[in-house]
Amino acid sequence: MTVGTSVDTNVELQEMEGLFDLLFPICRSITGPGVRESIQLLQKHIDLELLRVPTGTKVFDWTIPQEWHIREAWIKDSAGNKIIDFAKYNLHVVNYSAPLDQRMPLSELKQYINSMPTLPDAIPYVTSYYKRRSGFCMAHRQLESLPEGEYHAYIDSEFVNGELNLAHCVLPGSSDREILLSTYICHPSMANNELSGPLVATFLYKRLKKWTNRRFTYRFVFLPETIGSISYLHLFGQELKKQLYAGLVFTCLGGKDSSGAMPSLSYKTSRQETSHLDDFIQHIFQSGVVTGNIRPFTPIGGSDERQYCSPGFNLPVGQMARSVYGQYEAYHNSMDDKEFMTLQALMNSVDEIEQLLKAFEEDGYYVSQSPYGEVKLDQHDLYPDLNSPLNRSFSTNEQIDGRTHLNRVLTLLNYADGQHRLSEIAEKCETNIFEMLPIVQLLLQKNLLKGPYLEKRSWFD
Repeated sequence: MTVGTSVDTNVELQEMEGLFDLLFPICRSITGPGVRESIQLLQKHIDLELLRVPTGTKVFDWTIPQEWHIREAWIKDSAGNKIIDFAKYNLHVVNYSAPLDQRMPLSELKQYINSMPTLPDAIPYVTSYYKRRSGFCMAHRQLESLPEGEYHAYIDSEFVNGELNLAHCVLPGSSDREILLSTYICHPSMANNELSGPLVATFLYKRLKKWTNRRFTYRFVFLPETIGSISYLHLFGQELKKQLYAGLVFTCLGGKDSSGAMPSLSYKTSRQETSHLDDFIQHIFQSGVVTGNIRPFTPIGGSDERQYCSPGFNLPVGQMARSVYGQYEAYHNSMDDKEFMTLQALMNSVDEIEQLLKAFEEDGYYVSQSPYGEVKLDQHDLYPDLNSPLNRSFSTNEQIDGRTHLNRVLTLLNYADGQHRLSEIAEKCETNIFEMLPIVQLLLQKNLLKGPYLEKRSWFD
């Protein structure tokens, strides 16, 4: 079995960069035209259905706010020169700012301005979704250099009754049990903390659509963070409780560490902590075929996994990241650009997550079709041949000695009792699921195994 999809990564990178360049300048928020424009661009790549939740709708403990529309914003000095301009960079305005048209001295203007003294050249990203206020953001170095005098602060925005928008699509599989892949589209011009998730989800969708045999059904969801996932659960929560098998929230899937290198994947477990996906990703990371680290679930910080894992739903949804939110200097400021994120990191995320999902498709319960005594291997042509491609390691492509191969065959047949997942059997063989997949395929072809099954089974089921 081949893990992953054969693709032209150069073509993918070009398409990804083109989509990034279109999405990055858009002023997104939790509602409004920026979200709709972003969904329209994504619809050219992925078969998304646009969903609408009207302003004022009660969604559990929340209420859908009015849409925020902004047309223009700037600050002018006493000579009429624009010192900051929303049209040039949308982080200059506090997201969801109320209208403002006022002349004031510098001392009063500073009360409207947010900056970051610890990163004096960065423009912070600031929001005020649920309390009406007006505000601007600028680099602290620029703020400190402003001379005394009169300034004109102007924000042309309005709040209107409209709707909250989200979007989803489904790739059907042979089973109606679903894997949820969710990401957010609500931040303005930031790369890693905004666009890495939607871009990885989009290109992962293209990969999975090419799979000829999907066992799971895959549900892709794009929504504004927090209020969007709460709204989605309001619409589809009971359906997910019945059908969802596992899920991932995509966030911050690019970035660099302090040395400038690309970080490994980082998985935050579901609230359940021992769901199949939690255990499986732990197994994969320990194998070293895909490198990564595990973070425990917490409702503090993070992203939409907090909503999917809220106690009323308690869905088996984890979160996948690289440069984890709040743990890098570029978080929520203008330093989070394409150079920091890197498209190559996103492509690696697509490759590695596809690899994980492909193996997860096979990590079920298998049932031996000859459970009484050992299988007579020679009559099934199962004694290992050192020249066989089967006897090469998936991880290193080095030859595996015949005894090791034989031991794996015997162990798999013995523990294929419908009570042990393939990843568990791989660990008993002191290896990983990737190394076991070719053996599984061979035994399936020889009608010595049946599976994989999602639930435990006996030989007599």
